[in-house]
Amino acid sequence: MNDPRRALPGVDRVLSAIAGLPHDLLAQCARDAVDAARDRAVSGETVDEGTVIADARNRVEARRRALLQPVVNATGVIVHTNLGRAPLSLDALDAVRDVASGYSNLEYRLPEGERGSRHDHAGALLAQACGAEAGLVVNNNAAAVLLCLGALARGREVVVSRGELVEIGGGFRVPEIMAESGCVLIEVGTTNRTRVSDYAARLRDETALVLKVHASNYRMIGFTEAAPVDELAALGPPVMVDAGSGLLDDTTPWLPHRPTWLHDEPGVRQALDAGAAVVTFSGDKLLGGPQAGVIVGKAELIETIARHPLARALRADKMTLAALQHVAFAYLAGDARSIPLWRMAMASLDELRARAEQIATAVPRAKVVDTEAVAGGGSLPGLTIPSVGVAIEVSSVDRALAALRDHQIVGRAERDTVVADLRTVDPTDDDRLIDALRGVLGTLDVA
Repeated sequence: MNDPRRALPGVDRVLSAIAGLPHDLLAQCARDAVDAARDRAVSGETVDEGTVIADARNRVEARRRALLQPVVNATGVIVHTNLGRAPLSLDALDAVRDVASGYSNLEYRLPEGERGSRHDHAGALLAQACGAEAGLVVNNNAAAVLLCLGALARGREVVVSRGELVEIGGGFRVPEIMAESGCVLIEVGTTNRTRVSDYAARLRDETALVLKVHASNYRMIGFTEAAPVDELAALGPPVMVDAGSGLLDDTTPWLPHRPTWLHDEPGVRQALDAGAAVVTFSGDKLLGGPQAGVIVGKAELIETIARHPLARALRADKMTLAALQHVAFAYLAGDARSIPLWRMAMASLDELRARAEQIATAVPRAKVVDTEAVAGGGSLPGLTIPSVGVAIEVSSVDRALAALRDHQIVGRAERDTVVADLRTVDPTDDDRLIDALRGVLGTLDVA
């Protein structure tokens, strides 16, 4: 009896018929396709060369789609964690290219011809933008919190409200970060109410810090009470604030007016003005920059933090610092509209509606709809931003969304309707969105 596996093509034959990836990855796809065909042949299934090659090509395409690549965010979630959070402007990318494509004065003082510090650039500028004495940058806000606690409170007590022992995403919890830092967690108050007197009752000589964590990814309403920063600062020990979202100033002086949807989101400047000794926040949320953790505060404490061994392990690279420096310039110039996040967030409804009408005119059965966008990224929970999008009713929402993803466009579903929220779509991508929506109509039944 003939072995059915003998009729299968060899790996080299399959490899010669596929393309689109480096050789080693193509070879793996070819081997996997041949191995799968052998298993099917042994089980009695008839498998020919064309089937094996088609399987290998599908594997290549799956590998290509899994690679890091740009997408169009039509979800209406401005700081979409899964889609890379805040986008950078072309000018910021130019700044990154200029620094990354050659040498730079990353840790070199040109006037003196001496070794410098990477904290002299973006960290110092962001400190100035929010009114702090000094600042430094690490790779994300969790790292910033870990570094501050390790440098300022290792082996000593840190007092924090039970209502602020939050999980910040990805399974990372404040108590676990505190434990890793080597400090001793002292919980006070209750989940919904913590008074200044609760903190005062637990202060001792062993107290290194009072920690206040902004619960940026959920909102508690009803019978609640939280101690303000100024009253905590009056207790004596340094107050550290994890501001999370990175709103530099809650008066938003860099915008024509303060957006109502910011509600009561606290600002970094206000925490410092109230007496916080150290404030940490994310670079890629409401700041609108690259992934980073920013630490600002009193110069002597920032210097202590910068000398800690973890500071080197967690430091930001030159590309991050170049992008952040550009973002800091925008705030210092008083015009954050050059930052894509704020440009999207502040786009008028009339502007969005005009774009939506053009798209709906070009796409059969598409209609203009009022929608609600959100800040995202664990910021401003429960608060929405009025927006406008285009919608198409389809027989299968899941298939329609998958078809859009084939075009690297991520939309959202509302009942039997696929919605593209234009607040998070760059106007330069409108034609691409039109082509993708037409493609969806061509492959799926419209309700």
